[in-house]
Amino acid sequence: MVVVKEKMTVTMKLGAAAATHSRTEVKVRDVASVIDEPVERGGTNQGLSPTETLMAALLGCTNTITHKCAHKHGVELRKMALRLEAQFDRRGVTLQEEIELPFPAVRLFIDIVTDAPDAAVEAVKRDLRRFCPVSKVIRASGTDLQEVWTVSRP
Repeated sequence: MVVVKEKMTVTMKLGAAAATHSRTEVKVRDVASVIDEPVERGGTNQGLSPTETLMAALLGCTNTITHKCAHKHGVELRKMALRLEAQFDRRGVTLQEEIELPFPAVRLFIDIVTDAPDAAVEAVKRDLRRFCPVSKVIRASGTDLQEVWTVSRP
């Protein structure tokens, strides 16, 4: 039996084409995505804006890592819903002035339905903060990232 050891450090490779002044066509692996601005900001509204893409990445990573942590701790997530509210200082993107902290605060709402004991749910919460790479980068930037959990029982 051959055991394949998974690499722990990898180089991510993405490519992009500037289709217009606001639309970027991104490719990674065999997946394509569009990042664009809304019409009112000169875009064609064919995708999330760059800043929306950042926040969407936080939602996606939170979903994935929460489920991994739940599995690790034997927590069955019967249902999960996510949303967030981000304070965004747009002075930088409008070229008015340089902004050191464009997102001063983000509130991430995590609603789960589970019958797991409180201690196991708390372990999932702790591990999410420890292991979600997107939230770690956002926190390291200085953003006040708050997780607001609602745990409902079936």
